[in-house]
Amino acid sequence: MPCKKCENNKYRFGNGNCKYNTLAECEAAHQTYDIVELVIDETNEAIAIDAISLVTSPAIETPFVHFNDNKNKLTLAKIDEDKRMLVSPALIPYKQIYRYNADTDKHYYVYFTADTVRKAAEAFIKYHNTNNATIQHEYKVTGVSVIETWISEDSKKDKSNMYGYELPKGTWFVSMRIDNDEVWGQIKDGTLKGLSIEGYFVDRVTQMAKVGSMIADGMDLPLFDNEEEALAVAKEMGCEGVHEHTLDGNTVYMPCADHDIITALKEIFKKKKKKKRKRYYDSYTNYPKGASNNAKRAIRENEKRNNKCATQTGKVRAQDLANRRPVSYDVVKRIYSYLSRAKTYDTGDYNDCGTISYNLWGGDVMLRWAERIVEAENKTN
Repeated sequence: MPCKKCENNKYRFGNGNCKYNTLAECEAAHQTYDIVELVIDETNEAIAIDAISLVTSPAIETPFVHFNDNKNKLTLAKIDEDKRMLVSPALIPYKQIYRYNADTDKHYYVYFTADTVRKAAEAFIKYHNTNNATIQHEYKVTGVSVIETWISEDSKKDKSNMYGYELPKGTWFVSMRIDNDEVWGQIKDGTLKGLSIEGYFVDRVTQMAKVGSMIADGMDLPLFDNEEEALAVAKEMGCEGVHEHTLDGNTVYMPCADHDIITALKEIFKKKKKKKRKRYYDSYTNYPKGASNNAKRAIRENEKRNNKCATQTGKVRAQDLANRRPVSYDVVKRIYSYLSRAKTYDTGDYNDCGTISYNLWGGDVMLRWAERIVEAENKTN
């Protein structure tokens, strides 16, 4: 975090003077954004990297090269163009990737350490995801396979150099074979420019190992053995500073400068909870039965094709709908977003993966229902 707390309880930017009264004042002066480390959730390692998506604008800002790209004809002259292959970085360690959360109106950056990149690459192979590919994170495609994967051990002496890359040690590279004519055409004409991973990660704050907790003013707050982690959680809560407690004879740190702030936060939370509609707290179970039926049929059709027509996220969503499990408003928004984009790939023919993927999320009837829910919430707000 560029803005740091000083011994006099003021804040400074980097190694500058301790002249800011609050963290917010410091960050406003320098327009800083949070930088969040993403890590693999060990309880969900199987979907750490669920699929690799071919996209028009790769988040890592590094395009792939394909083996009949004129720009690389000297480098790639020895490669048979008929192999229809491409090489690309999948993850670059410590590369800051911009993100925006529309729900919280928050701009921030995320990154992966070299250790996390390596673990993600290993999990991708371990859980047999080499044939899982999507287009624009929207629908699964067949005929796209990862045939080689490696971690760069030296930025200047790595096989990736022959393809024109000179990326940091620890970068995860993949080679992909493209047997899908439509996808290969979009690669050749420049529509698809790079790769973007699909998976399940959590931020480092979520993973922090707290040493205990304490009920303070009716709120169960974590205790940490170091001030930095407590400060990070304080910021997530919307307060500043930390204060000390003693646990088993050791000094531990609780978020927020004192208990008066915690009490004030508690009252704010109460008021917000009264004002907000149920979307952040409750779930919906009244979605159409037709959506459940669509999901059930799509599951059966996908199983006939060895589950080739869906990512892990799509499979999980289908099981939720088929079994009439409650869905949160956040999930409803994701369903609406996905179905709105994926509708164009629904041919109505269950021999097509696009139709199967679309209906795993509930299909047309779910799209209409989710649209009504989202529009109603938007009007309310």
